[in-house]
Amino acid sequence: MNVSAESVFPEKYRILSGSTLKVIAVVTMLIDHIGAVLLSMYQPALKTLFTLFGREYSVYLIFRDIGRVAFPIFCFLLLEGFLHTHDRFRYGMNLFIFSLISEIPWNLMFTNTLRYEKQNVFFTLFLGYLAFCAIEHFQDEQTMQLFCILGLLAVSVFLKADYGWRGYIFLLIMYYMRNDKSGQAILGSCWLYYEWRACFAFLSINMYNGERGFIRGKAAKYFFYWFYPVHIIGLVVIRRILFLS
Repeated sequence: MNVSAESVFPEKYRILSGSTLKVIAVVTMLIDHIGAVLLSMYQPALKTLFTLFGREYSVYLIFRDIGRVAFPIFCFLLLEGFLHTHDRFRYGMNLFIFSLISEIPWNLMFTNTLRYEKQNVFFTLFLGYLAFCAIEHFQDEQTMQLFCILGLLAVSVFLKADYGWRGYIFLLIMYYMRNDKSGQAILGSCWLYYEWRACFAFLSINMYNGERGFIRGKAAKYFFYWFYPVHIIGLVVIRRILFLS
């Protein structure tokens, strides 16, 4: 077991494997996208159920709030993958290939056309991954490190990928604070103030026990890559049948 001693929780509460974190991230992402694609079109889901701290909650908003948890967990899993993969080139290529594969489903989700000015979250994760690689490759050349980090930041602004430049900076926070889980949670939560519901992701991240878990083999690994574009296509088809036909 590779338990992180820096977790904010005592060891007995670190019960989540990497596989469990993947499932949590995928399920919360699916809930978020159900809200964005389907419930946003369904008027009863938009009606206010209750008000809490001056905020009116509907079924739609509850689904979207739950979905905020997914991105920080995916960022954490990306960092874990970077630190433990045996083939960083292949890992990066998978991120890039699936960023391209996911682009048409992503565009259809937001515009029902093949074009959309913003790019999918795989691009954000890919840019963060490139930053991790550059930081380690140029660990003795701080000028080159800074050049690469700023260059990739400029690319993230240009691409307008999901979560934008803020998501890219968040990935850097996760990397630099990787050995201080409490600091990672505090600084990451402060950075995500504009999406404060996402901060709850750090509860599950700090319950990580360092184990790989039950997801093993290429088929299982690529399931989680393919799930992103395939589930979006499925939701878009359902939306067209239910609301746009």
